[in-house]
Amino acid sequence: MTDIASVSIARPLSEVAEELRSSFAEYGFAVIRDHGISADLIARAEKMSKVFFALPEDVKRAYILKDGGGARGYTPFGTEKAKDAKVHDLKEFWHVGRDLPEGHELSEFMAPNIWPSEVDGFRETFETLYAAFEEAGGRVLRAVALGLGLEEGFFDATVKDGNSVMRLLRYPPLEGAEAEGAIRAAAHGDINTITLLLGAEEAGLELLKADGEWLAIDPPEGALVVNIGDMLDRLTNGRLVSTTHRVVNPKGDAAYRARYSMPFFLHFRPDYVIETLPSCADDDSPEPISSHDFLLQRLREINLA
Repeated sequence: MTDIASVSIARPLSEVAEELRSSFAEYGFAVIRDHGISADLIARAEKMSKVFFALPEDVKRAYILKDGGGARGYTPFGTEKAKDAKVHDLKEFWHVGRDLPEGHELSEFMAPNIWPSEVDGFRETFETLYAAFEEAGGRVLRAVALGLGLEEGFFDATVKDGNSVMRLLRYPPLEGAEAEGAIRAAAHGDINTITLLLGAEEAGLELLKADGEWLAIDPPEGALVVNIGDMLDRLTNGRLVSTTHRVVNPKGDAAYRARYSMPFFLHFRPDYVIETLPSCADDDSPEPISSHDFLLQRLREINLA
């Protein structure tokens, strides 16, 4: 993992912007340290995630929102699949999104959250974590803006009240000899602007390099793994790349344990038009499209809309 940037965003952003830009341009990934999300909050959230997933199946399934596209509440095993994949991924997850005040201009795009009554403190913990993820993501985007030669605050308005989603994710333990090296999440790219991932210390996350080789990502404990999503790739006309990645089962004892992680999918506002930045434009620039229309197009491709 020597070539992927590992930077502290507690440093002045002007000092890390080029290192991040270069890593995002070549790999689509970087490791972010000193991100400001407290270790105590992370530990509390991880514990509550495990408590929720340990609930009986019928209790969890009561939180499936019919026709909700998986945007809020519980999504059981065998629902989501990677684009063009023949089989569904082996995972279950819970989504927390943005709660907007009644009458907000974007409320038609974002359903209210639902919360499991069986886990004490669940709502308070994950509302706090959502806000912390958003703050860390905003700081990463300010560094990205500087790396692209934009004003530092360029992305602030584009993501304000964006349709960002936090996912609590559980991959079950596998059994038998086939467990070692099995694919838990098939190769895919992320739809959104950037993804911030907690829980990648457990071996298994790999990205596909330009030369066709898979590269394992092994961040230090508590660090965030951040990757470029399709929306930012489109905005920059591929200058920053949304890289194909996957989750494979590790070797040895870890292959037979459940895996937990918490990605935060940071999105543009639904009404933001993704139009190639002038500095990145050429004859092959994609057509402008609203963030919301792009999201719906991609959700249909992965069986969530």
